[in-house]
Amino acid sequence: MLKQGLYQKLQQKLSPQQIQLMKLLQVPTVELEQRIKQEIEENPALEEGTTDHEEEEPIAEQDLSTESEDTSNDNEEEFDLTDYFDDDTPDYKLSVNNKGRDDEEREIPLSGGTTFQEALVQQLALRDIDERTEEMGQHLIGNLDEDGYLRRDLDAIVNDLAFTQNISCTKEDLDRALKEVQALDPAGVGARDLRECLMLQLERRPREVAVITAHEVLDKHFEAFTKKHYERIMERMEIDEEALKAAIDEILHLNPKPGNTARETSKPNQEIVPDFQVLSIDGQLELQLNGRNAPELRISRTYRDMMKEYARHKKDKDQREAIQFIKQKIDAAKWFIDAIKQRQNTLLLTMEAIVEHQRDFFLTGDETKLKPMILKDIAEKVHLDISTVSRVANSKYVQTNYGTYLLKYFFSESLSTDSGEEVSTREVKKILNDAIDAEEKRKPLTDDQLTALLKEKGYNIARRTVAKYREQLNIPVARLRKEL
Repeated sequence: MLKQGLYQKLQQKLSPQQIQLMKLLQVPTVELEQRIKQEIEENPALEEGTTDHEEEEPIAEQDLSTESEDTSNDNEEEFDLTDYFDDDTPDYKLSVNNKGRDDEEREIPLSGGTTFQEALVQQLALRDIDERTEEMGQHLIGNLDEDGYLRRDLDAIVNDLAFTQNISCTKEDLDRALKEVQALDPAGVGARDLRECLMLQLERRPREVAVITAHEVLDKHFEAFTKKHYERIMERMEIDEEALKAAIDEILHLNPKPGNTARETSKPNQEIVPDFQVLSIDGQLELQLNGRNAPELRISRTYRDMMKEYARHKKDKDQREAIQFIKQKIDAAKWFIDAIKQRQNTLLLTMEAIVEHQRDFFLTGDETKLKPMILKDIAEKVHLDISTVSRVANSKYVQTNYGTYLLKYFFSESLSTDSGEEVSTREVKKILNDAIDAEEKRKPLTDDQLTALLKEKGYNIARRTVAKYREQLNIPVARLRKEL
């Protein structure tokens, strides 16, 4: 049964200005520059430069308030630029608005140049093959994944050619076309698995002893090689350790993902622009915000003069619509300037708390001196919400005497030692990493041995926790770290 009723409800809603401020707080320096340029283009009342305090004050307080009093009894109609155009086409036919004002825009730039598949097709066209084989080769190239492998079965591709290209062929015909594709550059492209990829690359190397041995290792003892059962390989192939070591060195110089070669070389290098600078000078820490992070903005002089002109002719009703437009733009510009200043103050306040908490690290650069720190610790110091601190730490970089670090690098969980001292988990990871770097590669340290080593240093950690930290450091298990 439906019925109407009057109810009271307490609800919290964020204003559009608050949402925009949170977005400004989250973006790094480079994106902030683009955001400011976009705002300057959209709002003619905003421009770069130092603020003229002598002229801004009376406009901000007196003129705007006078205007609002004069227009309070008038119909407040929004200023519409379409009134100045003779085009009778309705607005809804000229614009598309299928998203909210607060939706984040995630633009995906289009890359130029020749793709990996296009380069292979161009190479295939230069080979001395018939047209039918070339068409099958082009279809095979289209089925390669981003690593350059052919993951699909040839029988399935035979059916695809029959139904989509109207090309009738056998698996043997397709296999011959695949041989042509595998002869293209880079070496190893068109392989169906890692073993075939590495063997294709070795076939193009000079026929030296180490290359021949490496080819036999991959051909007949690939499983033992992946599990690093070197003694078994030497016994079956009847070779000594030096010969196997030379063969393994040849294999390690091969490319397991030939399809990524062209992509990596064409990938643009991303420049990291630090948002903060924390420099140690004579034992004192100096914190600075990047100058590009807080540029000087001001209200346009032209718009201020227009407001002054209106203050002198405030009884003229013909100018109300134009002045309403000017007031909206000046209000938006003032809000944006205040938002940038608030962003700057919040960034500095939060970074000062982080620097104070991790003072020993910023002075020495020693990773083991990092203290445990979570978002809640900084939020309590600066009296801000945890979500605000998280936005500050998101995608921000700090330049120090010892390198440039992501701000999230300084946040870590705590761990208790035998003496009851709280230390950072990053300190434990550093000790683990150093111990693995210094281990004897013939007999790598197992997780149990690493656990015992940490316990000797006073870190009472379970073996599964050591395994978790090792995986977070992208370090394989002891068996896979074994070397000759």
